[in-house]
Amino acid sequence: MSNFTKEQIEDVEKKIIFNLKQVYDPEIPVNIYDLGLIYKIEIEEKEPYLHATVTMTLTSPACPVADALIDQVKYVTQAVDLVDEAYVHLVFDPQWDKEMILEEGKDELMMNGTII
Repeated sequence: MSNFTKEQIEDVEKKIIFNLKQVYDPEIPVNIYDLGLIYKIEIEEKEPYLHATVTMTLTSPACPVADALIDQVKYVTQAVDLVDEAYVHLVFDPQWDKEMILEEGKDELMMNGTII
């Protein structure tokens, strides 16, 4: 039996996305969500809490701030009410490319005059 309603879990996911949009790639002036670095957010009930797993990638496997970025993602995900544990699953398949940038990210890049 679930302790959480579908609406509560959807609300938690929206809050996670909001928080992820506060984390910026250090080289490209766009948040990591709109940049397309977040592949999946999974929320699992482990009574009486929620555990969230964020599957993400980096713009480059050789990213010099990979550890700091992963720590930030874990921190902002776990900061959401009802999330007891957060995990970050780093993958490089599929490999990120600029076609993965969401429309909001493309708009932000155009406003900043950034070309990638």
